[in-house]
Amino acid sequence: MTETAKIALITGGSRGLGRNAAEALARAGVDVILTYNSHKEIAEQTAAGLEAMGRKAAALRLDAGDVSSFPAFAEQLKAVLAAKWERTTIDFLVNNAGFGLKASIADTTEEQFDSLVNVHFKGVFFLTQAMLPLLADNGGIINVSSGLARFTFEGSAAYAAMKGAVEVLTRYMAKEFGKRGIRVNTLAPGAIMTDFGGGSLREDKAAQNLIGSVTALGRPGEADDIGGVVAALCSPALGWVNGQRIEASGGMML
Repeated sequence: MTETAKIALITGGSRGLGRNAAEALARAGVDVILTYNSHKEIAEQTAAGLEAMGRKAAALRLDAGDVSSFPAFAEQLKAVLAAKWERTTIDFLVNNAGFGLKASIADTTEEQFDSLVNVHFKGVFFLTQAMLPLLADNGGIINVSSGLARFTFEGSAAYAAMKGAVEVLTRYMAKEFGKRGIRVNTLAPGAIMTDFGGGSLREDKAAQNLIGSVTALGRPGEADDIGGVVAALCSPALGWVNGQRIEASGGMML
């Protein structure tokens, strides 16, 4: 009898770290439902690529900063699970969707601050709440944070503060959801060369050299450095890791 595949929901899973995580999970035998906000074609291409790897996959639209849309998204997710998987639950939730902001405290506007709150903290809190009835017992949640919650660079205060809030939230989730066997961990990438933040690090050699100079392994990260960590945190091998902050930064700012 073939074992039923696990299913992971990854927000912001069509590009960058989310896409790499989806591919790593697919290689590990996990089916993937990914969300996108505005890049439908890219998301569908990503889902098609996962299916070409032999996994089931789907792409659903979600505005991770619009809490009012979450009940309708949950209903859509239920319909997709029933139609494609003949299931009512997912096994893993990866709260990955987000955007960057480079601005000093003096220059950060209230509108920018509120946008960060809505996507990076309020969205994570209430999407997880909406997904709880659809999350299988003994499953797992990964909240993506940032190395910037530990070390500091000027211009990252508001963004990093949201990630710091998520790291505290992770511990409380682990405490509350543990009675259902659901593990909750934080994954905090260091500086990664993706299209995040407009691909600024990927295009800036001076910034890459700076990051390399303060990283024990001597270089900025690549998306491939992160996806495998997501897959590992969803594996039985790390089934006793819970309520932890896992930083994947190559030893940045030690």
